[in-house]
Amino acid sequence: MSSKKIMVLVEGPKNEVKLMKHLFSLYGIDEEYEIVSYCTNIYTLYKCIFDEYGGSQDVDLNQLLKSKEKDKAKHYIFDQRYTDTILVFDLEPQDPEFSSEKIMRMCDYFDNSSDNGMLYLNYPMIEAFWHMKSIPDPDFYTYYASITELKNRKYKQRVHDECRNGDPSKFAATRKECTVVILQNIRKAQALVNYTSDDLFVPDMCDILAEEIKLIDNSQKIAVLCTCVFFIADYNPALLGPESE
Repeated sequence: MSSKKIMVLVEGPKNEVKLMKHLFSLYGIDEEYEIVSYCTNIYTLYKCIFDEYGGSQDVDLNQLLKSKEKDKAKHYIFDQRYTDTILVFDLEPQDPEFSSEKIMRMCDYFDNSSDNGMLYLNYPMIEAFWHMKSIPDPDFYTYYASITELKNRKYKQRVHDECRNGDPSKFAATRKECTVVILQNIRKAQALVNYTSDDLFVPDMCDILAEEIKLIDNSQKIAVLCTCVFFIADYNPALLGPESE
């Protein structure tokens, strides 16, 4: 494990970086890692992968990112050799560039952390992690965000208002609390794809996406879900066991 080197490509420069650093720290993941802010959304990345490069499996993501990085002082980041690549982005179905076809193609393309990379989509966005009134929150499984709410830019304020104690900065500060949050998100994802076992099983990311797209098409809403935390279960499920407390 000590030979691993992980690149984490995140959408934004603040909340995504903060959360991923928090996860690495809480769970004692001591591999080398680099968190890189793409500073634009998944649909811009789609254009690079599919419109510019035709969706070729031979695209070198690091070199693509390097070519888009204006700050030359950061170019060295993309010249490093990484064993695993993780992508953390928001679905943002209210975006004018959103289409189910585009996002499914991205999910299919980025399906392996040790190959092209593993895409973890947050529904509707990274703030889903803090969207709990308590830890655990028995009502979390009923939380949805409407497309109208997202278009009107009301969701982030809703999270702030409904987050436990109204303070995201103190949310899930301990490993025990964070584990509860992760497990609730996994259970919600399992319910979404109709998986009924009690096993600690992380559903396929594309299966989750397919169900979320059905909700958008049929009900103009999305199930609140933070999947970037599933990285911990994928990395080592034992970290979420009883001994993690």
